[in-house]
Amino acid sequence: MAVVVFISLFRVNAGYGRFYTPKWGLSVDNHLGWFLMEAPVFVAMLLLWWLSDRRTDVVRLVFLLIFESHYFHRSFLFPTQLRGHNRMPVSIIISGVLFNTLNALMQGGWIFYVSPIERYPLSWLTSLPFICGTAIFLAGMFINIQSDNIIRNLRQPGDTAHYLPRGGMFGYVTSANYFGEFMEWVGFAILTWSWAGAVFALWTFANLAPRATRIHDLYRQEFPGELNPRTKRIIPFLY
Repeated sequence: MAVVVFISLFRVNAGYGRFYTPKWGLSVDNHLGWFLMEAPVFVAMLLLWWLSDRRTDVVRLVFLLIFESHYFHRSFLFPTQLRGHNRMPVSIIISGVLFNTLNALMQGGWIFYVSPIERYPLSWLTSLPFICGTAIFLAGMFINIQSDNIIRNLRQPGDTAHYLPRGGMFGYVTSANYFGEFMEWVGFAILTWSWAGAVFALWTFANLAPRATRIHDLYRQEFPGELNPRTKRIIPFLY
């Protein structure tokens, strides 16, 4: 599915944010849209944890807290910080809900149901994969939030012009917020050392890389000569 989505999104722009057009049909305010799209995975993961007989397992509880930290921000904080009131297509929201719910089933299913009970002893919290993966996840979360904040503050109230983001990781990639999110899920895959985590990291790249490429091309058109030729799309120094 990730390969299909990766190829498809080079042909069709997902219609939210600056790529929104009325052709996507029925839409809602983007503040509500982001909440409706991200909150289901937060709730689904909690339910999977609560219904599991492993809910008191310390390591798995730590995994839950790390996972939910991302979706708490995306569901309850990020929508309230948006400036302006753009539109988000209901079709995009529905596809996002489906995707996010499937991700919760995949991650929560592995952590709380499928993985062998002895897979994550308490000593896992001092293991190299957990320490390195958690560091990568937290660094990615910081980059993601910082980059969103830079983008959010490009405009003054009432301004509708487009600006080239600067500062933070934008000196290395034009979609620093996407780079941060990709880092988070690479980190989660490492700290859980699971195929479920690896598949979601791959999916995240497949979903975000084509959009990052489109944004990179738009910046080249809108700001000729201003974009550093060495600035990549989503992964510093590589792509």
